[in-house]
Amino acid sequence: MEYLVLLYYCYTPIENPEQFREEHHRLCLRLNLLGRIIVASEGLNGTVSGRRADCDEYMRLIKADPRFAALEFKIEEAPAHTFQKLHVRVKSEIVHVGLPHIKPYERTGIHLSPEEFRDLKDQDDVVVLDVRSDYEHQLGRFKNAVTLDIENFREFPEKVEELEQYKGKKILTYCTGGIKCEKASAFLLEQGFEDVYQLHGGIIKYGLEAGGEDFEGKCYVFDGRVAVDVNSVNPSIISHCHHCHTPSDRMVNCANPHCNAHIPLCEACGQQLEGACSTTCQEHPDKRPYDGTGTYPKISNNYNPEQGLLSYRAPAR
Repeated sequence: MEYLVLLYYCYTPIENPEQFREEHHRLCLRLNLLGRIIVASEGLNGTVSGRRADCDEYMRLIKADPRFAALEFKIEEAPAHTFQKLHVRVKSEIVHVGLPHIKPYERTGIHLSPEEFRDLKDQDDVVVLDVRSDYEHQLGRFKNAVTLDIENFREFPEKVEELEQYKGKKILTYCTGGIKCEKASAFLLEQGFEDVYQLHGGIIKYGLEAGGEDFEGKCYVFDGRVAVDVNSVNPSIISHCHHCHTPSDRMVNCANPHCNAHIPLCEACGQQLEGACSTTCQEHPDKRPYDGTGTYPKISNNYNPEQGLLSYRAPAR
């Protein structure tokens, strides 16, 4: 395929996030990349899509910066761009959880390779913990994983009390690409859990390197693909259509913008309800037109390309 999708993060100090954001945004524009990138004083987090040559150049330039020497890219092929626009933004954290004092580059859970995770996950003294949001783990999760009823990762800290019963076991955390586990496992250590691990590279890397064995359903991703296959060993579907309850892993946003529920909805029900999650939402006067995808991207990316293009320069050592 002609295009690649790059998923990556790196916890590392960035002294001037605003300046870095400006240079990085211009680099992405020059390389015709689209996607979402977050810059913070604690590091860099992104998912972008682009042509192979442009993605190769992007990876080369990022890795040339000594701050990102340890960064690993999860690379997947795609037939076209998986994003419609580019956002590069400065935020207080590269994944919002409300724990800015935790520095994963100082202390976090032990990283497990996909093979190590696969070999450990079914042992009696192990608990596999999904730290993602409910709509993600309802679409797909590891067999026998402990899941949390959270709508957003920022709710994770208040749910840790529910995990007290597992303090004497090995806690193996996992998420989509690994970034949430960095803070989740670090927070568990801070809360007195002693044997904490994380799946290095997340579900995506596990699928690429270990065949996705025992991952049930599909993996939710934050780009135009919405859901991707992970398991090539023993695949299954675990999610059900919100309306008719038949097995379905087709995720949509409710066409009523005031609801916007993120749910599985089979194609037949999607057509019948015009992309809505219920007849009530279907009849709402503000319901968005349904084009069969169930996604509703914003039109503007709020960026003026006339600001100019600058080459990305790694800081001097």
